Amino acid sequence: MSENSIEKLWLSGNEAFALGAYEAGVTVASGYPGTPSTEILENFAQYDGIYTEWAPNEKVALEVTIGASFAGARALATMKHVGVNVAADPLFTVSYTGVRGGLVIIAADDPEMHSSQNEQDTRNYAYAAKLPMFEPSDPAEAREFMKLAYDISEIYDTPVLVRSTTRVSHVKGRVKPETRETPPETSIQKDPAKLVMLPANARRRRTILEDRHESLVQFSESCYHNRIEWGDRKIGFITSGISYLYTKEAFPEASIMKLGMIYPFPEKMIRDFAEEIEKLYIIEELDPFIETHVKAMGIRCTGKKLIPAVGELNTSIIKKAITGKGAPDLFTPAEIPMRPPNMCPGCPHRGLFYCLSRLDVFVSGDIGCYTLGFLPPLSAMDSCVCMGASIGVAHGMAKALGDAGKEKIVAVLGDSTFCHSGITGLVNMVYNKSYATVIILDNRITGMTGHQQNPASGKTLMGEPAHAIDLEALCQAVGVKHIATVNPLQLKQTKKALKEAIEHDGPSVVIARYPCALLPEEKKKKKTPYSLQREDCNGCTSCLRIGCPSISWTPVTPEEGAKLGYKEKQKGYAQISETCNGCGLCAQLCKSKAICKTKEAQA
Repeated sequence: MSENSIEKLWLSGNEAFALGAYEAGVTVASGYPGTPSTEILENFAQYDGIYTEWAPNEKVALEVTIGASFAGARALATMKHVGVNVAADPLFTVSYTGVRGGLVIIAADDPEMHSSQNEQDTRNYAYAAKLPMFEPSDPAEAREFMKLAYDISEIYDTPVLVRSTTRVSHVKGRVKPETRETPPETSIQKDPAKLVMLPANARRRRTILEDRHESLVQFSESCYHNRIEWGDRKIGFITSGISYLYTKEAFPEASIMKLGMIYPFPEKMIRDFAEEIEKLYIIEELDPFIETHVKAMGIRCTGKKLIPAVGELNTSIIKKAITGKGAPDLFTPAEIPMRPPNMCPGCPHRGLFYCLSRLDVFVSGDIGCYTLGFLPPLSAMDSCVCMGASIGVAHGMAKALGDAGKEKIVAVLGDSTFCHSGITGLVNMVYNKSYATVIILDNRITGMTGHQQNPASGKTLMGEPAHAIDLEALCQAVGVKHIATVNPLQLKQTKKALKEAIEHDGPSVVIARYPCALLPEEKKKKKTPYSLQREDCNGCTSCLRIGCPSISWTPVTPEEGAKLGYKEKQKGYAQISETCNGCGLCAQLCKSKAICKTKEAQA
């Protein structure tokens, strides 16, 4: 992508993060897709003169960018909040080693859990690892903060955390692009006393880390992104990120201290502000991170006593919490019919979960599209903890239950999740002689986050052909003796393979392989949709048990049924909409043969 001469662009926060990284001279970026962070690398990959990749997991992504930094390059790691947990091991140690080229880690939190299993507040990692952290309020600041973060990283010899949230990542705003900085030259420079974290070296670096922290405290006092906006001094707010915008809207006349650098804290600035304010409030999403620190300074303030610690904030919530009075709710959803989450028409996971729902087994689930297998009518998932945990949970249950659990425990996870953190769990199962069955749902892509490549898909983030992991060979190499590969859209074959694997005496693997129905190459295939011959439908509802959104049910009254010639037991009939993908699962379940390929399509 060439230099953009447009005065201002209309960008999302994630697009602005990518632009800021490019302008800062970043040449190496690695991450793992996870909402709300995914689009940062997808956009960054479009620029010229850079290298971008999807790593198998966040730990590997951070380690890759640490290596790039050690070689002198400016590097970027991206992940969502739960991904920081995976990357925590190298994160805490690179705080000791410091950097050579600037190193920035963007962590995108998800208040309200729009696409996540918890509401983790990543600011706590900045405190625990003694790392500086910035938090932009809008896309313009997202771009600007990236360039500042790289400068701070190199000046203070430290990795820098940048926190985003769902609203900042996905909101659109006006952003003014600037000229790209010349990327630093790269080379090998050995410095083992700084980079080899043996205890003796680490002890010396620990002291340096404390000195660095004190220097960063002094910097935070003068950082121009920490500022005071004076207004009515009877009421004042300390806030940051998207909460700053909500606070400005709710109390436009109040005095506000905006923290752009949210750690370390500018303690003198906070004290000076608090002394001028009659009543001080702390407005922040999720944990009382700022509030706890301000109170530790001996400053009286009010925060989570009034402001919710759960979910997203908005202007109305803040206004009502402080004044007790109602305010116009700008976020009231429109009155629209409920649309529960569901697997797409033609999703290959549906057939697998249908078969599992017919077996007497405990299904240890995982993170991905297939987590929707938990929902009725499939109701075929019994636990879900975090990426890759399905295998460890299944193994632990098997060991706890002993012989009583044989033929009753299966783990289910996707191909990307297996590469992310499932392989070591499988190694552990084999090594420690488990009898659980692992089912790998190989839909040839990372589906839930929007079709990102992974080590099993055969392409890189930059669109280049890549070696695709042979999942069967990998499972065989770690010692699995029983391995079966099935097409999950063929129900009889799939059920037979599952039974054989579960009955196997020892660890077993079933690979359910069929491409995601939404992949471009799948959409191009001419698939014949199915339709239902109403006169042949006996109302058995078997087709409804797969939970396909293309199939609906029309109830009829006894009087209507009599006119249609229905038997007394028939309470209605099924219909198949134009969204049918032609997977054929419903036709396999229809005993009356009322479902067949559409005649018009056949003609």
